[in-house]
Amino acid sequence: MADFDVDLFVIGGGSGGVRAARIAAGHGARVMVAEEYRMGGTCVIRGCVPKKLFVIGSHVHEEIEDAAGFGWSIGQVSFDWATLVANKDKEIARLERAYTTNVEKSGATVVKTRAVLEDAHTLRLATGEQVTAKYVLIATGGAPNHGPAIPGIEHVISSNEAFHLKELPKRIVIQGGGYIALEFAGIFAGFGSDVTVIYRGDNILRGFDEDVRKHARAEMEKRGITIITGCTVTKVDKHGEGFTTHLSSGSSIASDQVMFAIGRHPNVANLGLETAGVAINPANGGIQVDGWSKSSVDNIYAIGDVTHRTNLTPVAIREGHAFADTVFGKRPVHVDHATIPTAVFSQPEIGTVGLTEEEARAQFSHVDIYKTDFRPIKATMSGRDTRVLMKLVVDGMSDRVLGCHIVGDGAAEITQVVAIAVKMKATKADFDATMALHPTAAEELVTMRSPTARHVRQAAE
Repeated sequence: MADFDVDLFVIGGGSGGVRAARIAAGHGARVMVAEEYRMGGTCVIRGCVPKKLFVIGSHVHEEIEDAAGFGWSIGQVSFDWATLVANKDKEIARLERAYTTNVEKSGATVVKTRAVLEDAHTLRLATGEQVTAKYVLIATGGAPNHGPAIPGIEHVISSNEAFHLKELPKRIVIQGGGYIALEFAGIFAGFGSDVTVIYRGDNILRGFDEDVRKHARAEMEKRGITIITGCTVTKVDKHGEGFTTHLSSGSSIASDQVMFAIGRHPNVANLGLETAGVAINPANGGIQVDGWSKSSVDNIYAIGDVTHRTNLTPVAIREGHAFADTVFGKRPVHVDHATIPTAVFSQPEIGTVGLTEEEARAQFSHVDIYKTDFRPIKATMSGRDTRVLMKLVVDGMSDRVLGCHIVGDGAAEITQVVAIAVKMKATKADFDATMALHPTAAEELVTMRSPTARHVRQAAE
C-alpha cells in the first residue's frame, strides 16, 4: 500500500465514517478523515442527539401537570428557550470534541476541509492539497429536502434551523408526516407552541403498522396538536414577523414559523462522483452499493444515509464497522438489514421492530394478531387521558413473533430489548413462558394469551 499517501480516505466525519476510520486504523491502516463542517455528522450535530435533548425538555410540562395527582403542589413555573438552546449547544460542542479526539486517538488523521474525488484514488482538498488513497469511503450523509419550489419556499425552515431559533414560536406549521415532522410537533407543543401538522397522505407515519398510525394520531390530537391530512402547502407569504401558509385545500393558516420535514436527500452533489465513475442508484438518488457497501468502482465504498438504504445512525455505524473489518481486518462481515428496530420520539413515543400486520399478511398464509390498548398506571392517578398500544404480529404456522409495535412512554427502551427476541426468532410460546415483571407496561407483551385477530389467506383457485 506504500504507493498511496493513505490506505483509507474517509469523506465525512459522521457516526458511520468515524466508526469505519477508527476500526480501520485499529487494523493497522493509515487513515485520513475529511469533514468540512463539524465532526459528528447529522446525528450528533443536528439530528438524533439534540432532538432527544429537546424531547426530554418538552416532557417536563407534563410531569409538572401530572404531579398534582401524586400530592405535589408546584407553584409558578417558567421556561426559557434561550437557556435550552445554549445548554444544548454546549453538549453538542462537547460531543464534537469527543468524536474528533476518539478518531485521533485511534491513529487516524482528521482534516477539517472539503474533499472531492479527482479520480478513483485521488482526492483534492479545499486547501489545495492532493491526497492519494488505496480505498475511499464516502459517508457524507443526507440533508433536508424541501420538495417542489413553491412560492415563498425561502421562508421555510428545516429541522437544521429549528435547533437554532432565537425564540420559541407561539404558532408553527409543520409539513410532513414522518419521524422528523412528528418529533418536532411534539417538541414545540410540549414547550407551549400551537402546532399544526400538514401531511399529503391519508394518515401520518406512512409505512408503519396501521394500528400504530391511528393510535399515534389520536394521542397527538389529544395533546392539542392539529393534524390536517390529504393536502399540501402550496404557498407561504411573509407578513412582518409572521407567515400565512396556503394549503391545497384552499384554506390558510397564520403562524410565526413554517417548517418542512418532508424527506431527506443523499449528499452526493459536487463530490466528483461522476469523474471517478461512481454510479448513482436511479431508484433513490443515493450511491449505488452492493451488499458489502462497495460502489460501482472497486476501491470506493459508501455507507449510511448517502446510500439512501436505511437512514438510521446505528445502521451507518454497523455498515462502517463491517466495511473496515472486511477490507482491512481480513474478516468479511456482511450487514443484515432485516429486522432493524426503530423509534419515533414523538409524543407519545413509538417503538417498532419487524413486520407490520399488513406486511406479514402479504408474506405469510396464517397471521395471528395479539393487541392490547390500556391506560398506563401513572394516568390512573394523574388523570391524564392517554392510552398505551402494544401489538405482536405472529406467524400462525410456526408461532414465530414477526413484529412488535408499541406506542406509549418508554416504547423505544422496551423495543430495543424485544428486538433481540425477534432477531433470535423467538416464538409466541417463548414470550408466554417468560415471567411477567409487575407492575410494568411491558408485562403486557408476555401476558397476552388470546389472539385479537386471526388471518388466513385463501389459496388461489
